Amino acid sequence: MRFDLSLYLVTDAALCAEAGLEATVEAAVQGGVSMVQLRDKHASDEAMIAQAKRLKALLEGSGVPLIINDRLNVAIASRADGLHVGQSDTAVQAARQALGQQAIIGLSINTLEQLHNAPVALLDYVGLGPVFATVSKQDHAQPIGFDGLAELASASPLPSVAIGGLKAEHSQRVKTAGANGIAVISAICGQPDPHQAAQAFF
Repeated sequence: MRFDLSLYLVTDAALCAEAGLEATVEAAVQGGVSMVQLRDKHASDEAMIAQAKRLKALLEGSGVPLIINDRLNVAIASRADGLHVGQSDTAVQAARQALGQQAIIGLSINTLEQLHNAPVALLDYVGLGPVFATVSKQDHAQPIGFDGLAELASASPLPSVAIGGLKAEHSQRVKTAGANGIAVISAICGQPDPHQAAQAFF
């Protein structure tokens, strides 16, 4: 499946609680979000599968892929478009074998060593960061800054998306660093107007 990393929304159920997750995603996609990742470290598999199915239906026909964070079984059960995994999550090999060649599979990268060791042939993109420290993810690795982002982006043989504490005002610096897109959580989730918040990146 073709995909566009330019504005990648990673959901946060708590931040989106007031407006509702589906309403937030719908408005954000209308505002220019090009990919959506369902991330929820606390929901049960059953609840996450149900949520994924609702989002998949919502995104139908939009050309915006739905990616599941970490949980391979949820990606399979919901027929999501792909899976994003961290360094300690589901093995990329297992994900590719289970989801097939059409699935979009991404891997979080924080160091050059991780990039060199990544199973590039099985991946579609890499997530680079965190660029800055962020409260959206408590156990994040050491922030890499824009210099680190540029180093990783230039070394990556795959399309890359920057993540970690990024806001609309950082868009140009992310492009200058060589990443193909910018991934955000709180810059859209929990904002008074997710549509306007997404548009601000362009």
